[in-house]
Amino acid sequence: MVVENLVKRFGAFLAVDHVSFATRSGEIFGLLGPNGSGKSTTIRMLCGLLRPSSGRALVSGIDASRNTEAVRQRIGYMSQKFSLYGDLTVIENLRFFGGMYRVPADLLPARIAWAIKMASLEGREDARTDTLSGGWKQRLALGCAVLHKPPILFLDEPTSGVDPISRRRFWELIYQMSAEGVTVFVTTHYMDEAEYCNRLALIYRGKLVASGSPSELKQNSVRGDLLLLECTPLSRAVEALESAPGVGESAVFGNALHLVVPDCTATLKNLPGWLFERGITVTKLETIRPSLEDAFVALTTGYDERMAEAQAAAR
Repeated sequence: MVVENLVKRFGAFLAVDHVSFATRSGEIFGLLGPNGSGKSTTIRMLCGLLRPSSGRALVSGIDASRNTEAVRQRIGYMSQKFSLYGDLTVIENLRFFGGMYRVPADLLPARIAWAIKMASLEGREDARTDTLSGGWKQRLALGCAVLHKPPILFLDEPTSGVDPISRRRFWELIYQMSAEGVTVFVTTHYMDEAEYCNRLALIYRGKLVASGSPSELKQNSVRGDLLLLECTPLSRAVEALESAPGVGESAVFGNALHLVVPDCTATLKNLPGWLFERGITVTKLETIRPSLEDAFVALTTGYDERMAEAQAAAR
């Protein structure tokens, strides 16, 4: 896929703001961002379900906005909401989607058998879909999306609401497809899920703020050293750190805080005493490597700061 300056407006609202990227054959490419950031709007334009306001998206060499039917025959699409038919059985759903994807009648039985085996649905062929658990429904939806063996697979927040074990099993299937040359484009707001991708693009407020492999994003996004702080009471520490000397940024991570500092040596030496003077007891303070969530927080915070500075300069 090649995406060039893709824009989507809904009236005065700019949902996708001049997004550009390219994917390679057989890679797992992730679009990571919070809810409302433009992920689903982007994927729907790439699938030919929405016409862009401007810009261009080439999917398998086909313009997605000009030849939508040709694009749909070259892709598989799995939406974030379960879109199969609950009153049909597993096998009936597969037959229906085989017809929707125009799988030749003489090939359909073999394709259905392949999808059932791929998704480990053996023995559940005659089960009504609405009786399946979330994980099994997810596998069935994936099987339906790839019945026609498309070269590109779009997954729009595919594991939302699915338990961790089912999510891991799902990603094992995705890796198998990638190894067979299928390009997988996935949107997600789960940081652990984004780690499975070969490359990521971070989208925020409709704008791409960074791209690269998960390791590249973690290494290059945090401006300074990163510290883990465990202390009591945590709520008082959050407020106090806003004025702490030598602390650039702080964010809550579970029962701890992650601090971005310009000089970890000085902070490790001076911060515990500074906090103790304010009634805060430090139980752990150590340097850590940035996580993908740290990278995302740093990149989105930096974007907000740049936008605020630009607005202030324009006044």
